[in-house]
Amino acid sequence: MNIICKIAAEPDEFDQIHQLNYQTFVEEIPQHKQNEDQHLIDRFHEENTYVIAKAGGEVAGMIAIRAKRPFSLDYKLPNLEDYLPDKGKFCEIRLLSVKKEYRSTRVFYQLCEKLVEHCLEKNYTMALISGTVRQLKLYKRMGFLPFGPLTGEEGAQFQPMYLTKKNFERSTKAFERLMARNSAPAGQHSFLPGPVPIHENVKNAFAIEAVSHRNDDFINGLKELRSQLCRMTGASYAQVIVGTGTLSNDLVAAQLKSMEGNGLILANGEFGYRLIDHARRFQLSFQTIEKPWNEPILHEEIAYMLAENPSIKWVWTVHCETSTGYLFDISAIQELCANHGAELCVDACSTAGIVPLNLKNIHMASSVSGKGFGSYPGLAIVFHRDRIKGNSSVPRYLDLKMYEDNESIPYTHSSNLVNALKESIKLIDFEKIKRLSLKVRGMLAEKGFFVLGGEGYSPGILTVNLPEGISSREFGDLCKQKGILLSYESGYLLDRNWVQVALMGAQEEKKVMLSIEMMARIFEKQYEKRYDYEVI
Repeated sequence: MNIICKIAAEPDEFDQIHQLNYQTFVEEIPQHKQNEDQHLIDRFHEENTYVIAKAGGEVAGMIAIRAKRPFSLDYKLPNLEDYLPDKGKFCEIRLLSVKKEYRSTRVFYQLCEKLVEHCLEKNYTMALISGTVRQLKLYKRMGFLPFGPLTGEEGAQFQPMYLTKKNFERSTKAFERLMARNSAPAGQHSFLPGPVPIHENVKNAFAIEAVSHRNDDFINGLKELRSQLCRMTGASYAQVIVGTGTLSNDLVAAQLKSMEGNGLILANGEFGYRLIDHARRFQLSFQTIEKPWNEPILHEEIAYMLAENPSIKWVWTVHCETSTGYLFDISAIQELCANHGAELCVDACSTAGIVPLNLKNIHMASSVSGKGFGSYPGLAIVFHRDRIKGNSSVPRYLDLKMYEDNESIPYTHSSNLVNALKESIKLIDFEKIKRLSLKVRGMLAEKGFFVLGGEGYSPGILTVNLPEGISSREFGDLCKQKGILLSYESGYLLDRNWVQVALMGAQEEKKVMLSIEMMARIFEKQYEKRYDYEVI
């Protein structure tokens, strides 16, 4: 859920404020009389500033601030000044309300944060409220102090309270988060799956002056890189193309277009479903095994589909489902394919360089220069077992035969990216990645995080499912403020309240563990701030 807090300014926002005001202070707390319009316009509306929380176009919560005397409390408590500890620039906070469906979320805290930000900007030294008696404990926790007698009527009683800036700073951790916005992180550590942290050797290789793709040194260098890739994976051939992982999968789809028979695509996450989209765009004939995210696809299910549908001549799957870290058993699936006369194609974009690959019998596999290979993004890689058959109907940039016939250089290429990838491959250490991943997974579990899967999942992607009441966007933003870059901003992660730790690229164990410790401290603070409340 993406919540934006702002100062209300649009007519539609004010209309929704009046509706929410009615729902809360007429229907829920019987403070005012009912009316046919079901709108309640506050008597100080023209003088109020409204902080609102919006979920899309919907106003999910609101707070009104007003600095003009007399306050609402002036009418309830004669000689209001006599109750207050000091004089200064006061404001009154009223009409704090959150819609019922948003009360188990972070909306209340986000509203308060925006409120504090506004009050600090206006240099208010004290805030006054009439706090509902249902939530006195919460207000006191935030630093509000009660004064004077209760006001209101039975069923709608309020306690006058005040909060000074000094007391707020001393008593609530919310202030820490607000102030964190203005403090630059001491350093950054990236747990992104791309771009990944780059080793100094790779940076130096990339910085070598660029040469023409027709230069003999470049041609020989790219030939050496392709040989390195084949030795590492057991593949017969490797083509290196300027582009992304999406391009490498389009190149595979273009080859599948010319194959006889139907296909089978496996999907239990974002990137499996993207393979289905690739296939549809190329108008391939195929069936699917689709499961909910992170639910295993059993080998028995694949075997059944192949046995029941002898027309299936190819199977296409991701190796690692990057959205969850789920790792498919490629060797077992390859054996099933061989038993039923089908070819296997694999999207290995998130596993090449992370786990050992054996592509000897794999028909085709796609990868990229970034992610597990630890280099800069920009090179698409396609491994293939057999020589490519020509097909003049394939668009030139997607014609793998063109790349094979021209040693991967039919068109302009990048010597910088090739040099960097050649260097990054030398740094790959599968055992080191595995050890580090187990250590990180263990610490995350120890600190109270729920990490999807276990040892059978990719060591390069750890997916954390945050508990209800802690927003993945807010948590990711807080980590970013402290210099820890998590993967969390993709829509499919936000929808599930997940964040990801990607152990790809140049990951130094000491820095990694310090960053995980910091991440755990942020989590602990967020966990403490979850408020379970009714109406404020």
